[in-house]
Amino acid sequence: MNCISLGTFDMLHRGHIMLFKKCRELAGKEKVIVGLNTDEFVTRYKGRPPIMSFDERRAVIKELGIVDEVLTNGQIDGDAKEIIENSGAKLIVIGSDWARKDYVKQLGLDWDWLDRQEIGVAYVTYTRGVSTTELKRRLQ
Repeated sequence: MNCISLGTFDMLHRGHIMLFKKCRELAGKEKVIVGLNTDEFVTRYKGRPPIMSFDERRAVIKELGIVDEVLTNGQIDGDAKEIIENSGAKLIVIGSDWARKDYVKQLGLDWDWLDRQEIGVAYVTYTRGVSTTELKRRLQ
């Protein structure tokens, strides 16, 4: 089944790559899709722009050879339904660090909508000790 992971993926690191590899494993012969947040979305959501531009982040993700397609996630109203529907994904894959942050609600979704669309959510074990936040901290 097609799998999608949505995010910023700024300063690509081992945790991101492990997430994409797990998506590949779950998708099997189907597509691995990344819904990549636009610079504008990141700035609005986090209050600051990403370090790497959208085009830089997209290019690096494509070069990995793990992801089949990168879609633009510019959800203005916080609703990710359109990008998920357009992806054809039946599984949303996210790191387990989001499990207690109500990731589904953050995407502007609810469990009833996911059930009606027959879309599941898989939480992949978070790679401890590495994150974009940690990398930024080290640079300071």
